[in-house]
Amino acid sequence: MVIKVERGSPTPEELAAVVALVQARAAAAGKSADGPAPLDGWADPARNVPRGVPTPGPGAWRASAWPA
Repeated sequence: MVIKVERGSPTPEELAAVVALVQARAAAAGKSADGPAPLDGWADPARNVPRGVPTPGPGAWRASAWPA
């Protein structure tokens, strides 16, 4: 990455602050490019969606307590 000063004469401290800011923004942009982290089973919003009632039959009482 090349940073070029077009106008003025910044002090070394000012230049260091700008470079640090640009590097931090570039690093943050690189992390967000991967996308959000996947949700685990407990944080998944689909867990709160009600599911259908099991149909009557053998094992229906057992299936009513099983997670989806």
